[in-house]
Amino acid sequence: MATHASMPRRATRARTKRPSTLSWAMPVTLGVILGWWATSIVRGGGVLTGTQLALGLVSGAVLAALCYALGRAQKRLPVEAKAIAYGTLFGGSVGFLYSLSDKTTVLAATILGLVTGAGMLVCAFYAFYVTKD
Repeated sequence: MATHASMPRRATRARTKRPSTLSWAMPVTLGVILGWWATSIVRGGGVLTGTQLALGLVSGAVLAALCYALGRAQKRLPVEAKAIAYGTLFGGSVGFLYSLSDKTTVLAATILGLVTGAGMLVCAFYAFYVTKD
């Protein structure tokens, strides 16, 4: 009855490891959202100009590239470094978006980025630590 556990496996062809759709779709979606949000903040209800559109495209592309790189490298990182990376990325994004408004100072944007980044660090650490294998 227990012979099935000791039977050799059939040789199978090695699969090519392609990234899943979610590994690139999530960063692209987040980049589009951040780029659109940055453009709408800078535009302020007025007419869209080329520099405002370029700001949105560049900031969205940078966030998408950073999210994709973090997603690809996160399996090799320990829980603490992973949480710090997610907190830094989130806090930097929130601070950047807040700094685009006309009513704020650099200090206020930095403090908001640090506070939200610390909150994300705590949440990410908890989530990664609980689901750790």
